[in-house]
Amino acid sequence: MQTSRLLVFVSFIIVLTFSSFINVGKIQTNDEFIVVLDAGHGGKDPGNLGSGYKEKDIALKIVLEIGRRLEKIPNVKVIYTRKKDVFIELYERPRIANRANADLFISVHCDSHTSQAHGAGTFVMAINKMSQNLSVAKKENAVILLEDNYEENYAGFDPNSPESLIGTSLIVEEYLDQSILAASLIQKNIVKKLKRKDRKVKQDVFWVLHATYMPSVLVETGFLTYKKEGAYLNSKRGQLEMAREIVNGILDYKKTVDLNTTDNIFENNDENYSIEKPEIVTDIVFKVQIAASSKSLETKPYNFKGLNNISRTKENNLYKYYYGKTSNYNTIKKLEEEAKTAGFKTGYIVAFKAGEKITLTEALKTTAN
Repeated sequence: MQTSRLLVFVSFIIVLTFSSFINVGKIQTNDEFIVVLDAGHGGKDPGNLGSGYKEKDIALKIVLEIGRRLEKIPNVKVIYTRKKDVFIELYERPRIANRANADLFISVHCDSHTSQAHGAGTFVMAINKMSQNLSVAKKENAVILLEDNYEENYAGFDPNSPESLIGTSLIVEEYLDQSILAASLIQKNIVKKLKRKDRKVKQDVFWVLHATYMPSVLVETGFLTYKKEGAYLNSKRGQLEMAREIVNGILDYKKTVDLNTTDNIFENNDENYSIEKPEIVTDIVFKVQIAASSKSLETKPYNFKGLNNISRTKENNLYKYYYGKTSNYNTIKKLEEEAKTAGFKTGYIVAFKAGEKITLTEALKTTAN
């Protein structure tokens, strides 16, 4: 019975994977940028209770402030998994995002530990056994056990053994790089602007991230069990500041996405960077990333729908595949269109300086100087 349920579950994920291909590239054809905000826990699930604080309440207040700020941004639509203290099943949270065909899913939490651990960290879904510490995932997945009929809803998934999800999440690879980008930008803003200890961007096995088919990030805003940090997160000031920097990270991500999907002039801090004018800078190289996978493929046309000039790099046990190489932004835009026409609808432009990956914003600033 357990085996048959697992087979049904894997089949369901495969169906979702192929259905997600219909939705990829949505950002390219829809001016509205949809963000789904998920306040962790709620109702009968308080989350952690470090130092007497309730994770569910703090997460909700931060999420509501994030939403309030985002709703003021033109062409940004905000959807909440909950706006009050109610219990929402874990499997329903990603479904809300999937039904909305969202561009980004953000789940907000607070951490806890028996030690004096502190600091903020962001998580994306692990796709293989690169995850070294599953303790955070186990805590966040444990809510499953509070749900009615959880064995049926989760097809035999064991929240105490999140490794059981590894290898079945075929959708995640489509969006892993975008998830890492969004997580990195959120993490950077929190750490630099709020002077929080940097617990880095990590990969772990969360159900709520596994079941979404869009870029998805789980933010652990800090440790309620660390006296000073718990008091900060429970304060109005701490919640407003944390929300502000998460919003800044989301908008930085949106800005990067917009650069890949428009031929208009990009504005930032009153500086205009025209992407119509060809610019050639010898130390800036543009490529089109067309795939990211745990599999190593020969860079031959038959593996990439007839495309030539494919290169491959390996980052943290993940292979990245790129089409083309040029210092001319107009040229790489044409190559991006070629990749999409060939069938790589999620392809997008990345930039390198002296062999190191940089943000597209930074690359275009450089080419404009």
